[in-house]
Amino acid sequence: MAIIEAEPYAFDLDPGRASLVIIDMQRDFLEPGGFGEALGNDVSLLRRTIAPTRCLLEEARAAGLTIIHTREGHRPDLADLPATKKARGRLAAGIGDPGPMGRILVRGEPGHDIIPELYPLPGEPVVDKPGKGAFHATDLDAMLKNRSVAQLIVCGVTTEVCVNTTVREANDRGYDCVVVADCVGSYFPEFHEMGLRMIKAQGGIFGWVATSEAVIAALQTAAL
Repeated sequence: MAIIEAEPYAFDLDPGRASLVIIDMQRDFLEPGGFGEALGNDVSLLRRTIAPTRCLLEEARAAGLTIIHTREGHRPDLADLPATKKARGRLAAGIGDPGPMGRILVRGEPGHDIIPELYPLPGEPVVDKPGKGAFHATDLDAMLKNRSVAQLIVCGVTTEVCVNTTVREANDRGYDCVVVADCVGSYFPEFHEMGLRMIKAQGGIFGWVATSEAVIAALQTAAL
């Protein structure tokens, strides 16, 4: 056991039962010229998460944590794409349409893949999810339970959407979640701040918030 200095209070980390979950660090969301930038977003607000997430990922690998990556996207035939999601936003080029990095949010297309800086190693599961939450219509819960995981260290994008949705789903399934503040990001700084505040509110209603420095320090302490 090791202690992560966190808000609203310290978190007791058990590395043998913990997983690092990295949410949707995909090229279309983070790279210049991708779908996110095509929508008018400043991708630098997400790219600031890459360096601290890479440091944390290396420490988690060294500590032997279960590492899981997720990607939001749909089948090439779009059979798992609700009509409401396709229509929402009234975009000139939306899900399934040709985009700057292939068909937008379609599995197997270049933009759908994880950025090179955080690419999964062989043996690290990748969860392809059709929705915002990583538990919806996926086998994530089964994979975690099969590995006796009870604690999730959560990184990724975006703070207020896929990160928050996944943490709330995890909370309802009995997992303790630590969201790493400098390893999550949003195109909207005010949404990022409020997303973190909602997680740690009321004594940690959905989980804990910590820095990557604090999580890495706990992992290194546990290894001693």
